[in-house]
Amino acid sequence: MTDEAQALGRRVAQARKRRGLSQRELARLLDRSETWLSQVERGVRKIDRMSVLERVAEVLEVPLAELAPDRPVVAAVHERPAPAVDLTLALSSSNALAAVLADRSSANLQELTGSVDQAWALVHAAEYERVSDLMMRLLPELEFAARASDGEVQTAIYTALARTYHACAAVLSKLGEPSGAWVSADRAIAAAERSGDALLMAEGAFRLALVFQSARLYDQVIQTASTAVDALSVRVDARDPAGISLSGSLVLQMAITEARRNNADQAYAHLAEAERLARSLGADRNDYGTEFGPTNVTLHQVTVAVELGDAGRALRIASDFDPADLSPERRSRYQVELARAHAQRRDAAAAVAAIREAYDIAPELVVGHPTVHALLSDLLRTEGGRATEVGDLARQVGMTL
Repeated sequence: MTDEAQALGRRVAQARKRRGLSQRELARLLDRSETWLSQVERGVRKIDRMSVLERVAEVLEVPLAELAPDRPVVAAVHERPAPAVDLTLALSSSNALAAVLADRSSANLQELTGSVDQAWALVHAAEYERVSDLMMRLLPELEFAARASDGEVQTAIYTALARTYHACAAVLSKLGEPSGAWVSADRAIAAAERSGDALLMAEGAFRLALVFQSARLYDQVIQTASTAVDALSVRVDARDPAGISLSGSLVLQMAITEARRNNADQAYAHLAEAERLARSLGADRNDYGTEFGPTNVTLHQVTVAVELGDAGRALRIASDFDPADLSPERRSRYQVELARAHAQRRDAAAAVAAIREAYDIAPELVVGHPTVHALLSDLLRTEGGRATEVGDLARQVGMTL
């Protein structure tokens, strides 16, 4: 029995109960045996055929993306975004080797660190084409500068290099490129160690957890995040704000993972710990690019509720939530979570409105977003009266219909 089969079985059972159907009634509607359905709901039988899974979703009147979010959606086929192609090519370049073999030359530290700050501003604004153009130039420059300097300047260059690889990992994770993001995060951790900044290494663990999250490697998320949280405990006990922010961000990733595994008690326990850490900060911060604080914790409360299929809870939290202080990337992501919640409630109009809002805030985040594509694919199948509006939005976000 696998985690995936168990999670799918729980979702089927929850959707069946919401519709007020017994196992016998649902099995009859599916033209299956009651024993078959019981095995599916208990997670001892997998649904391997997409056609069967689509039929289950249709009978239960739930979006396929909510019933089985890990399954690919054929209608969501799209080309790789140009920034993803560019950044993976940058990572494939032998910049470090070229730097080692080249003649040493001086580096302009102020100019380089200013470019890194600009890159992170573009990441938070979800302007991925601009940030990829910048990093295509910046990565080789930093690799050369790290070998062309020494002493305190070299330490500062390695700090800038680690931050740039972190930014690269963040973008590639959001663009659905986990292999490239993994390489980038690993290089960031190595550069951070050379810089002597332990918390920059902890940021690497956070980026790596995000990579594993996007690749649905949930055991690795928990292993990476929990060991990093343990290591950071000395900084948390010392009330170091940056250490608290990093620890809280890692705990939030564990909460999402447990929600995706349908382990509600563990997910809410992690949320409670993150909320405690956010209260100890007393305000929203952005240490090491985490945007951790009370506002970000609330956003994750919405996400966890959606992952657990509790759209009512998600929308109740959202009714009193103002994400205005978050970056455009986080605000756009929040609108996608609202769209998922509305889709769970079969409110197509609200789901479409939320996706449009997400697109208006950060179009490059939404174009090619697999969750958005899956939601719109379901709406195209089920909302005949709104097909034109949904189709127009689907084409706007890069879907091939």
